[in-house]
Amino acid sequence: SLQDQFDNLEKHTQWGIDVLEKYIKFVKERTEIELSYAKQLRNLSKKYQPKKNSKEEEEYRYTSTRAFLATLNEMNDYAGQHEVISENMTSLITGELTRYVQELKQERKSHFHDGRKAQQHIETCWKQLEASKRRFERDCKEADRAQQYFEKMDADINVTKADVEKARQQAQLRHQMAEDSKAEYSSTLQKFNSEQHDHYYTHIPNIFQKIQEMEERRIVRIGESMKTFAEVDRQVIPIIGKCLDEITKAAESIDHKNDSQLVIEAFKSGFEPPGDIDFEDFTQPMKRTISESSLSNSRGEGKSEPKFGGKSKGKLWPFIKKNKLMSLLTSPHQPPPPPPASASPSAVPNGPQSPKQQKEPLSHRFNEFMTSKPKIHCFRSLKRGGAGPEDFSNLPPEQRRKKLQQKVDELNKDIQKEMDQRDALTKMKDVYIKNPQMGDAASVDHRLAELGQNIEKLRIEVQKFEGWLAEVEGRLPMRTEQPRRQSGLYEAQNTSAVNSCAQDRESPDGSYTEEQSQETEMKVPATDFDDEFDDEEPLPTIGTCKALYTFEAMAQTLLSFQLLFCQNEGTISVAEGEMLYVIEEDKGDGWTRIRRNEDEEGYVPTSYVEVYLDKNAK
Repeated sequence: SLQDQFDNLEKHTQWGIDVLEKYIKFVKERTEIELSYAKQLRNLSKKYQPKKNSKEEEEYRYTSTRAFLATLNEMNDYAGQHEVISENMTSLITGELTRYVQELKQERKSHFHDGRKAQQHIETCWKQLEASKRRFERDCKEADRAQQYFEKMDADINVTKADVEKARQQAQLRHQMAEDSKAEYSSTLQKFNSEQHDHYYTHIPNIFQKIQEMEERRIVRIGESMKTFAEVDRQVIPIIGKCLDEITKAAESIDHKNDSQLVIEAFKSGFEPPGDIDFEDFTQPMKRTISESSLSNSRGEGKSEPKFGGKSKGKLWPFIKKNKLMSLLTSPHQPPPPPPASASPSAVPNGPQSPKQQKEPLSHRFNEFMTSKPKIHCFRSLKRGGAGPEDFSNLPPEQRRKKLQQKVDELNKDIQKEMDQRDALTKMKDVYIKNPQMGDAASVDHRLAELGQNIEKLRIEVQKFEGWLAEVEGRLPMRTEQPRRQSGLYEAQNTSAVNSCAQDRESPDGSYTEEQSQETEMKVPATDFDDEFDDEEPLPTIGTCKALYTFEAMAQTLLSFQLLFCQNEGTISVAEGEMLYVIEEDKGDGWTRIRRNEDEEGYVPTSYVEVYLDKNAK
């Protein structure tokens, strides 16, 4: 029936609205996912961004880390495109469809209301037709009964004329009523047929057509929304593609050679590598025992041997004190000999210090030097990177130069800031002087004075750091000459001795520091050992001494390591009555360090000399 069709249409259109609402919910959840994804991407990018004023910022000077930073920035833009997707889907799909669903519900309600109204109208017309038909039928039956009653009365001879007339009139009346009912029924029937025709051929088809159009618009609208859904994604694809292209470009910009060079520049110490350790010939003591005169010969040859050509001022052993190295190699390890028993020192020409007794200590000292703990301790202090002295003397030369240059640049920036403030206050003061109503010119004088003092302090600091920087740059070898100097150094090492030692000392916390000017080395005339430190001042004299006995120096040669120390390295020979300079007091070990001239100095037993210290000596 028609009513069943209306029910089916009502159910179908309601299902269509439910589908639309389901799609709206789907798009809304997609926008939430896009927003959540964008938020997570932004948080991820922020999480791995370098923190300000941290060591991570220094790491971003490398091309690989800069590429990673570019990737993080592009991921931030990438997240922004997902936010755009969410915004566009919300405005173009979710919002529009939500409004459309409300309009669709109202339209659907109106159409089905019209359909129910038309149905009720035709049902009312049908009821009227049925009522007219029943009335016409009743009137016809009543007219037939009245006619039969009249005919019966008219045939009965016992009935009066008046009763017959009355029956005839009643029959006529019923016939008239039947004719009227017939006319009314006919009119009602025609009207119902017309209404029914209009209902089934006009009103209901129109309503169905409107419902169909409504449903088709709903279907078209959901299709357009699906196209928009895809188009919103497609619109951001070029920008996302650019983000990915930038990431690819950043990856292609990584330069491994440049990064390696930065690492080299960052950790370059400025020290030159040590030379090869040569073979230690243990047959030399045997030869000396056979011919003791070879000691003096080798000593003489050591004096006449010319120095090596170029001066190599590199530091070959950066992790041990220079003076400690010298003391390990040169200061005697055994107690000094007692004074001669006889009054004449000639009674003991060789004394207790015969060269035959000095075969072992020198290699023992060198082994002690090679295994000394300060070397490792200082190496750790270099890595530790703790708070060091103001002049960065705990760093290797190249690193120290960089730190000092950085400090000078920072101080110059601070000076420029202070000068800018001073210029601004000076202009303000001029404005106040010209326009007193704007302010008191004297109010800025105090601040100007403070700025002047600050600038002066900063300039003093700059001069101090520039002095240290000039000192470091003067010690460092020129980069263009470095290969030549190194090659010359290695040639010297291959032919003679290791000709440099570390000009460094340990700070109290174990860190590595530069040797100060007062910690200077001994002068060695017969080898190139002094070439490494010839820029330093010799130790000052602290007094004089007189030799009470003749003392023969211990012959110390390191032939096995090609470190050739002559007579004045370690002990030094003195003659009875000879006057010499004292440069280092007895430190409790029984030895006093003396100097004969600019090139000869060494240790003698304290009991062999009479010391006269200067009162004003430090």
